[in-house]
Amino acid sequence: MPTYNRNFQLTINDVDMIEDALRARGRELGQTRAALNPADQQGLQAIDADLKAGEDLLGRLHNQKIFYRPRNTVYVGG
Repeated sequence: MPTYNRNFQLTINDVDMIEDALRARGRELGQTRAALNPADQQGLQAIDADLKAGEDLLGRLHNQKIFYRPRNTVYVGG
């Protein structure tokens, strides 16, 4: 029986593209939610669930990043 592929070979540009697509989908869902009739509770709940799933995925992607700062240069934060 085949198993899941646990080794993905994505470039930084691939991850950026995925993040941009998730943010665009979130914006579209937000606009759809704003235009929806407040009486449609099932529709609102479905959109909220989609928004939460997208934000959770964006958070997991962010948490897997390793942020790099060169040690040989002066860092000015702010």
